[in-house]
Parts: sequence; structure tokens; C-alpha cells
Amino acid sequence: MKTVVVGTGYVGLSNAVLLAQHNEVLAVDLVREKVDMINRGISPIKDKEITEYLAKKLTGELKLTATTDGHAEYGDADVILIATPTNYDEHKNYFDTGSVESVLSDIDRSGSHALVVIKSTIPIGFTARMAKQYPDMDLIFMPEFLREGKALYDNLYPSRIVVGADLNDRKLVVRAERFIAEVKNAAIKKDVPSIVMDYTEAEAVKLFANSYLALRVAYFNELDTFAESRGLNAQNIIDGICLDPRIGTSYNNPSFGYGGYCLPKDTKQLLANYEGVPQNLIRAVVESNKTRKNFITKQTEKRLHNKTDKPDPVVGIYRLTMKTDSDNFRQSSILGIIERLQNDSVHIIIYEPSYKKDDFNGCPIVRSLEDFKRQSDVIIANRYSPDLSDVTEKLYTRDLFKRD
Repeated sequence: MKTVVVGTGYVGLSNAVLLAQHNEVLAVDLVREKVDMINRGISPIKDKEITEYLAKKLTGELKLTATTDGHAEYGDADVILIATPTNYDEHKNYFDTGSVESVLSDIDRSGSHALVVIKSTIPIGFTARMAKQYPDMDLIFMPEFLREGKALYDNLYPSRIVVGADLNDRKLVVRAERFIAEVKNAAIKKDVPSIVMDYTEAEAVKLFANSYLALRVAYFNELDTFAESRGLNAQNIIDGICLDPRIGTSYNNPSFGYGGYCLPKDTKQLLANYEGVPQNLIRAVVESNKTRKNFITKQTEKRLHNKTDKPDPVVGIYRLTMKTDSDNFRQSSILGIIERLQNDSVHIIIYEPSYKKDDFNGCPIVRSLEDFKRQSDVIIANRYSPDLSDVTEKLYTRDLFKRD
């Protein structure tokens, strides 16, 4: 099965590596540096399993090649996966699907008879609209349920496989089921549940799943806000609640707000898709994240003024990244805290070893961890690190369980 994967972010690269164990895979990306790294067996993103599996490319165990120009390969491909970014447009209140639409147009012009699999997160109703626009194209939607930094792991051990298709097109459903079989064959976990449903239902699965996870984060963050405001031990309360097996311990560790590439934009997109439909909860999830960041900002400023009488006290931001052992800080919750602190004219310095420039949004980057700790009057960290164990008197974090 000759496969072309367009886009080499977490979704695209993890799927390319997964399928390249048994199939010839061509990964396409516009960034030459990323393409060159993949061809050398080096991961351009921080992901333990991707790094380990890509190294097998050098021994020939992984049939993966990367290029900046995949157009010529569309015509001969059996499967084309689209995993290009669909960032949320704050002005339009909708996903920007331009990159996906551009690839679909290129595939159509190539005359390809490949099964086209949209992996990018898209608005509800998008795939059905594209299927009407390209009636001769075998098009399906296959949402991803991946964690940042664990993308390949979650493909090797998937919780489920969901596919959206035109259920009235038997030939398409059969092709979709064959592709599901290929994905299952490449996974380590066996007996993975899978389901084929209508295009729009599969799109809804993706957005509602991520919105539920955001709701979980928001719920425990609001619990933590209550506990901190009333002088209560939030960890005790959470432990007591989560002993109920119906609730469990996932997504229960307080933070500065839900963030990362998926949850913020997916909740906003779902809210936009609710236009004309009664709801209260989805809007509350979106608004709760703003409220949490406002609270964290005020708590930080309170500590800053209680710690020192200096005329220009300093808040130190420990890491921009959203998760432990990550090098990505797109939509990280700490960015919202920085913006709010800047609006209040707070002096900020940042320790972020993965960031190559000398400043971030006007805030100096301090390369030395020791200098950073010495210069900071208050240090805020979305996630705790043992690196900060000697400055706990300066530290403000809501990471109660010391995990993501």
C-alpha cells in the first residue's frame, strides 16, 4: 500500500511512522529542514516513540521518505492522508481549513484514485461538503485522539478507531474498512474497537471528545480556585472525589488552564457549530478557561507584592511549554498568563531552554537556570520540576500531583 502523508506535525508524522512499518510511505512537508531531518532518521518534534522508531529508518526497517513536493506522487498513491494544520481563526470564529482544501484540490487535479483520509481536525459538516465538491473522490474522515509528546504511542496503542464515510457508498465503506485493518495491523495493541459512521457524526466525535476533556480540566481548575480562595487543601478534596470509580483520576490535576494545540481550538469550534442550537455548558467551558487565567494572574500578582518591596519586582516564567518533556508551546496556558501580566505592567523574565531567540513577546529569555532563579522574586510554573526544589519559597504552581 503506497501511502502519501501530507503534513509532518504530531498527527502526520506519527501516522507516517506507524504505517511505514509495513508500507511504503512518503511524508510531505513545506519545511525543508523538517524533511531533511526525517530523511536522516531524526525526529523534528519531541516524541520518545517517534524518535526511537525513526532511527529504524537508517537500518531499512522503516519504509519512510520525506519530500517538500508530493504532488507528483498523488497519482500513484493507494492512500493519501491529509494532516495539515487547521488553526482556529479568532476573527471568523471557525477553523481555517484552507490548507486541507488546497491539498484536496491538488489531489483532484492529479486524477488520483487513492483513498483520501482527512486527519486534520475540521468543523462539523466539512467532509460532507468536500465530498459533494469532489464526487469522484473516495474521501473519508478519520479523527485522531493523540496526546502531545505521546503521538506515536497513542497510535501504537489506540483507544479506538473512528471513521466517517458516506454510508450509502458501499465501495467507499469497504475501502475504509480495509484501511482500518492496515492501521490495526500496524498497532501493537490488539482488539482495538473500531466504528464506521456518517461523516458528520465522526467530526462530532472528535470535537465532543476534546470538549469533554477540556470540561474535565476546567472542572478541577474551578475546584482548585474555590479551595485556594477558601484556604482549603485542594488535593485532599480531589483525592476524595476521585476515589469514586465513576469519576476516576484522569485529567484531574489543576493547572493554569487547558491548553495545547487541540483543546482550546476544538472547544471554540464546537461552540461555533452550536449556532442556533440551545446550549449552556459548551460556552461555560470556553469562558471558564479565561476565568482561570484571570485568577492565576491575580494570585501571582498578590504573591509578588507580598514577597518584596522592590519598586520593580520580577515574575519568572518557568517554561513556556504546556506539558512536561515537550518542546511545543502552541496555545500553552502560560501564554495567557504572560499576556495578562504584561497588561498589568509586571516585569517578566522567562526560562525556556528550547526557545532560540533572546526575548519572547518583549520578555527577556534567561539562559542560565541559576540566574533565572536568582533574578525572579516570584516564579510561576504550570508544571512542577525538581529543578525548582531549592526555590520553593518563590514558587507558585497549582501542579498538585506533579504530573500532566
